[in-house]
Amino acid sequence: MQNTIDQRDAILDAGPWRRNLVICVFGSFTTIVAMTLLLPFLPLYVEQLGVTDHAAIAEWSGAAYGAAFFSAALTAPLWGYLADRYGRKLMLIRASLGMAIAMSLIGMAHNVYELVGLRLLAGLLGGYASGSAILVAAQTPKARSGWALGVLSSGIMAGNLVGPLVGGSLPPLIGIRSTFLLAGAVIFITFLGTTFLIREERRPARKGATKARVGWSQIPDKRPILAMLATGLLLMLANMSIEPIITVYVAQFAEPARVTFIAGLVMSAAALGSILSASYLGKLADRVGHWNVIIGCLAVSAVLLIPQAFVTSDWQLIVLRFLMGLALGGLLPCIASVIRHNVPETMVGGTLGYSVSAQYAGQVAGPLAGGFVGGHIGMRAVFLGTSVLMALGAIFNLVVRRQAKGHDAESKVE
Repeated sequence: MQNTIDQRDAILDAGPWRRNLVICVFGSFTTIVAMTLLLPFLPLYVEQLGVTDHAAIAEWSGAAYGAAFFSAALTAPLWGYLADRYGRKLMLIRASLGMAIAMSLIGMAHNVYELVGLRLLAGLLGGYASGSAILVAAQTPKARSGWALGVLSSGIMAGNLVGPLVGGSLPPLIGIRSTFLLAGAVIFITFLGTTFLIREERRPARKGATKARVGWSQIPDKRPILAMLATGLLLMLANMSIEPIITVYVAQFAEPARVTFIAGLVMSAAALGSILSASYLGKLADRVGHWNVIIGCLAVSAVLLIPQAFVTSDWQLIVLRFLMGLALGGLLPCIASVIRHNVPETMVGGTLGYSVSAQYAGQVAGPLAGGFVGGHIGMRAVFLGTSVLMALGAIFNLVVRRQAKGHDAESKVE
């Protein structure tokens, strides 16, 4: 059986997976930039669309921004299932073309109802980044999956970092509506590259294979999958729990004129750290084991969160968030790798879709929990509480790894 696995990986290694990775990184970067570039000017666009009350502007801005991620979370498992059934490249073509159309239409909205509806449509039709993770995880040789998914993760996080910067600089130059149209045009280039450059290796049908429905019961050991879903949710919760309180927290020790600037640096520091470490930690995981990197990243993050609750200057918080980003950068590629190693090939896409939904749930729960705890208990409690959750996550993964003998990513047994 091991010889069969080695022969299959050797065939994949000779395939076009490296070129596919380049296209997927570019496409994920451009689509994430398009999804996040409206952050700096969204309230201005809402006001242009006829909303004048300040409270209403804030409410509609939040609804418009969250709408895309809400619909994306609901549909991610569906697109993953369809990718397994009809082809992963086809889903990337659908996502890039759908996003190009949706982003262009957002620039033509006449009122806030259309804006929110089109953001829902963008999340519904999108999913290029999650689809790329499915394609890369399935097509890359297992011995290189951690590194490849780390490179892809760096591209995705770079999009999250660059998007708001582009959104802050382009509208004053070309206008808000033209910014959306330009974003749609760039994503259309992604559509062309995906259509003509990506080559999906079709796996030969197994002899005697039946058309039996593939379901949860086909997973030999479900504990690693449940652990990865929980870890993905925990990762995003840890990243996002600080968002609602960061400006107020920074104001306690930063000069008033520099509060917003320092808050921006704090938010960017973690993303930058993750971008720098993702591919390296993914490559390290290919050598020492994905579970080891996941447990180590969670444990280091738990430790780094404690001093963040007691900083006395802005540079201390920036450095600690950067170090935490370095630690968290290894989680996403390792989560995808463990899932790939623990589910049948025909279920990779669907299971990764559930993982994406769990991560989106963390993006929603993180700010809500951080805002509630910060407002009712205190801002230090946000960091300390998140630290406890990360430590529990490390312990949980350690226990699951020990229990799931013969089924974890390092066993190499299928």
